[in-house]
Parts: sequence; structure tokens; C-alpha cells
Amino acid sequence: MGKISPVSIKYMIHASFIAEGSLEKPDVIGAIFGQTEGLLGNELEMRDLQKEGKIGRIEVELERQGKKTIGIIKIPTALDQSETTLIAAAVETIERIGPSDAQITIDKIEDVRGNKREYIVGRAKELMKDLQTTHSRKLLEEIKNASKVELKEYGKEKLPCGDLTDKEIIVVEGRADVLNLMRNGIKNVIGMNGMKFPDAIKELGKEKNLTLFIDGDRGGKLIAKNVVQNAKVKHVAIAPRGREVEELSDKEILQCLRKKIPVEEFFKGENLRESPHFSNEIEILKKISEENKGTGKALILNHSFELIKKVSVRSLAATLKKIKTAFAIVIDGTATPTIIKNAEKIDCRVIAAKNFATTDTKIKLVSF
Repeated sequence: MGKISPVSIKYMIHASFIAEGSLEKPDVIGAIFGQTEGLLGNELEMRDLQKEGKIGRIEVELERQGKKTIGIIKIPTALDQSETTLIAAAVETIERIGPSDAQITIDKIEDVRGNKREYIVGRAKELMKDLQTTHSRKLLEEIKNASKVELKEYGKEKLPCGDLTDKEIIVVEGRADVLNLMRNGIKNVIGMNGMKFPDAIKELGKEKNLTLFIDGDRGGKLIAKNVVQNAKVKHVAIAPRGREVEELSDKEILQCLRKKIPVEEFFKGENLRESPHFSNEIEILKKISEENKGTGKALILNHSFELIKKVSVRSLAATLKKIKTAFAIVIDGTATPTIIKNAEKIDCRVIAAKNFATTDTKIKLVSF
């Protein structure tokens, strides 16, 4: 089996779980490999990724509390940002561990390299004090100038950003992308801070011309779809194939932005805003989703957004088999492949959920 080098680790997935029974560590690890098999396609098969050294040794700590078992899971990865988040979402769909019903929750995804960068910056400050020669002082000045990146925060979500006074605004995925663009002289940039779509970006789109700058991987188009469904975007710029925006040089950044294309051309005819009422429907679903947050329930709605049935997320897949039709489903949790498949059979139009284990469907998938 391949072994991941500690130097290669980019992200650490932190998860917690609770199970209705007595478990051992091999039960948890077996469930992770077994129940995610086939969810994300051959290229993201966890067993193969571990053999290739792209996923490291999975660590499990558990303890028994009466008849229940609780614990934590740590999964190190050398994958890119979007692939890591897909793996995390897939793990969260696991519903059984060993013989017991279980629930896994992703607590956070840690950027391991971020911790290293903090150490490097701190150590660099110490080393800079020792530089005495004229040549060293010149290098020191260059380092100081390069580090003069003052991030601001925008909106109630406190999104990382630069100067947003320009009419043209570049929207990127996260904080690291914002920092990289600002270090390379591009100040009119804002980050979305993860997979959940922020309201601040939608409001910006009403008064600014937004250019979405995405990573050049499989997750880039998924992120673009989510953004375009929720905000007015004018252009899309794409990083080179297999590259992330946060790692591009100044020359590469400028080349990508010069090659930006209209949204309609990027999606090649995909009708993302197929109905003039779709934005209104999204607003209604957003309100319903916020009211349902924290309940652990799934709401099945008709065309008037009236409640057909309210069930636990765990029993949703089975419930959908007994219903003839539904217009929308709001889930306080993850939409599993089984849920999505059963929703297709009853001609469901839109699903709102925290996460999606698959996006291979014609149903509209939205996350708030």
C-alpha cells in the first residue's frame, strides 16, 4: 500500500462520529472505504488514492459511552482543495459503521500548509533581524514590500478581500487565492471562503461586473455552476489544467484573466437560469432552509412550496419511494446518491442541502 509523505500533505479532514453500538477502529476504517466506494468515480476511489499516496493513514480515536460509541477521524490528503472537499462530503454520507447505525459529521478541513506558512513567516522575521550587509538589507526590503498585503473583510460573512471600489471585481474561492492575487498586484478581488455561497457575493453582482476565477480542476466547474445559479456573473477565468489559483505566478494570473470568457460561452449552452422565476424560487428555498437548519429533518415540498411531508434525513430515501411527486426537497444534511436517485423518479426539480455526495443529476442542486 502506498504511503503519503508528511511533506506532501496539503489538507487534514477532521470528522466526528456517533454510533448506536460497540465498535472497534477497523469497523470505522472499513466503513469509510466500503461505503464511499463508487460514489465519486474511479479517479476518486479512496482505496486507490491511498495506494497512490494521495490519501494517508486514516487515524481513528474512539470511546464507549454506555451503549454508544463516539470518536474522531483524521484523514490526511495530498489532493487539491476541491477533491479534498468531495472526499469529505462523501465520508459524511456514511450511515452505518459495522452493525450499527451511525452519523459522521465533518468538523473542519485544515490547510496543513497554512500552518507551515505561519511558521515560515515567523522564522523569516527572526532571520531578518540578523541581516547586516547592504545586499541583505536590500533583500529584506523586498521581503517587506512583498508582505505588505492588507486583507480587508466584506459583508456579514467577513469575506477576505482587497479594494472593491472598482467596477470590475474578481471572485475567487478562498483566502489563499485572494492573497496570491493581491501579492501579484491585483487588488480588486474577493474570496468566497469555502463551498457555501455567501450572500455578499450576490449583492456585489447587482452593482459590479463579476469575473469568477476558478481552479483548473474538476471542482472548478461545479463551483462555477453554484455561483452562477446564485449571483450575476459576467465572465469566467480558468486556471491552467490541474492548477489552483493560489499557486499561479503573476504572469500566469494575467494570462488567465486576459483569456476570460462570457458565462454563456463557458457553459456552452447549459441553461442555468432556465426560468425567470428560478431566482425567486431560490430565495423561497433559502428561507425555508434557514428555518429548517439544525433540525436534522428533510422537508418535501409541492409546487407552491407547501409541506408534503417532514421526515428525518436518515429516512428520507425510503420515504421518497412512497411519494408520487414532489417539486423540491430541503435537507438539513447531505443529499446522498440514493436520495438524489429516488428524487429523480418522482420528478423533483430542486434539492437544497448542506452537501451533495454526487452532482450527476438533472435536478437543480443548491446549498445555502
